[in-house]
Amino acid sequence: MSDPVRIGIIGLGRVFERYAIILDELQRAGRAQLVSMFDPQPERCGHAQGLFPGAVVSDSADDVIANEGIDAIAILTSMNEHGQLAAAAYRAGKHVLVEKPMATSLDEAAELVRLSQSSDRLLVCAPHVLLSPTYRQMHERLVAGEIGDVKLARALYGWAGPWWGEWFYQPGGGALFDLGVYNVTSLCGFLGSVKRVTALVGTAIKTRPVNGTPMPVTADDNAHVLLDFGDEVYGSVTTGFTIQKYGRAPAIELYGLEGSMNMLGDDWAPRGFELWRSSVGHWEIHEEKAPDWPWTDGLNHLVSCIERGMPSLTRPEQSYHVLEVMLAAMTSSAEGRAIDIDSTFPAPDYSHIGAFVMDERRLHDTST
Repeated sequence: MSDPVRIGIIGLGRVFERYAIILDELQRAGRAQLVSMFDPQPERCGHAQGLFPGAVVSDSADDVIANEGIDAIAILTSMNEHGQLAAAAYRAGKHVLVEKPMATSLDEAAELVRLSQSSDRLLVCAPHVLLSPTYRQMHERLVAGEIGDVKLARALYGWAGPWWGEWFYQPGGGALFDLGVYNVTSLCGFLGSVKRVTALVGTAIKTRPVNGTPMPVTADDNAHVLLDFGDEVYGSVTTGFTIQKYGRAPAIELYGLEGSMNMLGDDWAPRGFELWRSSVGHWEIHEEKAPDWPWTDGLNHLVSCIERGMPSLTRPEQSYHVLEVMLAAMTSSAEGRAIDIDSTFPAPDYSHIGAFVMDERRLHDTST
C-alpha cells in the first residue's frame, strides 16, 4: 500500500460538504489524508474540523498552498477565485483539483493550461461527468458506431436557483457557469470541439432573495445555446435558474443516422440510458449500474492518477474549450451574431479506464 495522498482544501462551503463524503471514504481506505484546510468563514472551518479532526485549519489560502506537506489541493471556492488559486497551487508544485469552471476569464484559463502542459503535476477540472459509468458506457457505444454518425444533440439542466451565495448572481457567476457547464462538457466529450456558437443569454429575474435579503441579479440566469461542431453536426443546451422542474426529459439526447441514445436523469446524476438502433427496431433500456456515483468523483480520480502515475482522463484543454464556448455564448447574445471558437481539445482517453474501475471497486469495498 502506498503512502496516502496528502490533501489541502480551500473553500469549505456547500460543495465541500459533498466532497467530504468521498474524502472520508478515501481516508478510511488509507488512500488520502486531509492535512490542511481554509475558509474565510470560521463557522465553516469549525464544521470541517469536526468532520476531519486530524486536519489543521490554516490562517489563509496562501498557507495551504505553501504547505510542503501537501501533495494535492482542491479549490472549492466561489467561481471568480478558481483561476488565481489553482494557478498559485500549481506554481507551488501541487497537483490540483479545481471546481467548475476552471476560471472565469480565458486569460486565467490559458495560464492553467500552459502550466499543466509544462509540468508533471495533474490538473483535474470539474465537472467530472465524463467519469460516470453511464457516460462511459454511452461513449463506448457511440465510438463503436452503434447509432451511426451523430448529427443532432440536445442537453438540459436547470432549476429554480440557489438561495445562498450572492456570487451566483453577480459577474463571474450565473447559470451558464454553474449549470450549463455540465451540458457543454458532456456534449463536447461526445462530439468533440465546437466550431461556432449562437446563443440567447439573459437575466429573466432581476431581483432574487439570497440569505433572506433581496439582491439585484447582474449575471445570466436564462440561456439557450446552439453549438456548431462542424460537418453539419449541431447541438443545443437549455439551462437556467428559471426551470422549476422537468419530468422525463433526458439530460442528453444524441441523434445518429442509424439510431438514437438518451441519457436519463441529469448528466451529473445519471439514471441509466436508452438506446434505439434502427437495425433492432425497439428501445433498449439500460438501467443505472452505479446509482450512488458521486459528482465529486474527480477527487477519487485525482488520487488514482497520482497513485498510478497516470494522466487524468479529463483534460484541462477541454475545460478551457468549454469556458471559451460559454463566454462566446454571452458575446453572441450581446452582439446578435455567431461567434467562432478558436480552441480545440484532445478526445477523452479511456485507455486506462480498467485501472480506474479497479480503484472504484477498491474504494467501495474498503468503505463498506
